Amino acid sequence: MQYFLGLVLALLTLLAGCGARSVDLASTEIDPELLANFSPTPSVLSSEKNSVSEAKVTLGRMLYYDPRLSLDNDVSCNSCHQLDRYGVDGKPVSTGHKGQKGSRNAPTVFHAAGHMLQFWDGRAADVEEQAKGPILNPVEMAMPSAAELERRLRAVPEYRKLFQAAFPKEKEPVTFENVALAIAAFERKLVTSSRWDKFLAGDKDALTPEEKQGFLAFYRAGCHVCHNGPQVGGRVFQKLGLVKPWPNQSDPGRFAVTKQDHDRMVFKAPSLRNVEKTAPYFHDGSVADLETAVRLMGEHQVEKPLTDRQAKAIVAWLRTLTGDLPWDYIKPPNLPRS
Repeated sequence: MQYFLGLVLALLTLLAGCGARSVDLASTEIDPELLANFSPTPSVLSSEKNSVSEAKVTLGRMLYYDPRLSLDNDVSCNSCHQLDRYGVDGKPVSTGHKGQKGSRNAPTVFHAAGHMLQFWDGRAADVEEQAKGPILNPVEMAMPSAAELERRLRAVPEYRKLFQAAFPKEKEPVTFENVALAIAAFERKLVTSSRWDKFLAGDKDALTPEEKQGFLAFYRAGCHVCHNGPQVGGRVFQKLGLVKPWPNQSDPGRFAVTKQDHDRMVFKAPSLRNVEKTAPYFHDGSVADLETAVRLMGEHQVEKPLTDRQAKAIVAWLRTLTGDLPWDYIKPPNLPRS
């Protein structure tokens, strides 16, 4: 449903003549109506099914950094989603168990809890479900079973105490399900606030004239159709190569999940928050430069390629989405001794 909504909105945008040719870069006045589909990000990306408590976050932070969640004790969540690098590892695809390579770029975990679904193809409903996948994936962390992970963690006295504190009503709190809940609770506070948030909150001087021009270029080119909301994306699926076929057709995208032909080359439109810091770009990590990525979007997703000036202005605005890392929150913990 989200894909069809995104497709309809994109086509309406193109038919309405809102392509790149209509952008007036002389203007720096942003009509408040253009901001209707944007809002500052909340500080906690909450969930009714997984409350965020201090004890749960403390446990989740340790599990996130602990390589003992992998078969050979050498890969942690932070290996591929490095929090001091805005939640990415800077590689086209990540390296997992025994040096194996993944098939898709590892997206940032910052703001991920605010997405409609998880992974590029939306195969996980939320970060709680997503947290389970890499642990048991034979290419990534390669833990042979949930039972083996539980056995290992139960053998660590400090972990038993931490799980009991995080899940006090459970007779046996050290479970695979609770591992995922704790990691996800930690991730639900992986949020950065940027100058864009200040602007949306009413500080009209938070953006420079060039950056405001960049937002107008972004909006009038139709980019806002897929990249909107508090996370500036993560809300719809869209075909990659909407108006011009994407060069690399080897990954079927969401088709691998739904087996529906209309989902071929369809991917989740990612959040653009901190995009300046999360290269390389796209599902295959094939583009290292942000301006190149913007130009490719202009060529393949909107009616008319962006001019040099428009592309540079959009990049200037995208940089206002870079927030400050919450260094105290993401500081690596002292892990429990075995």
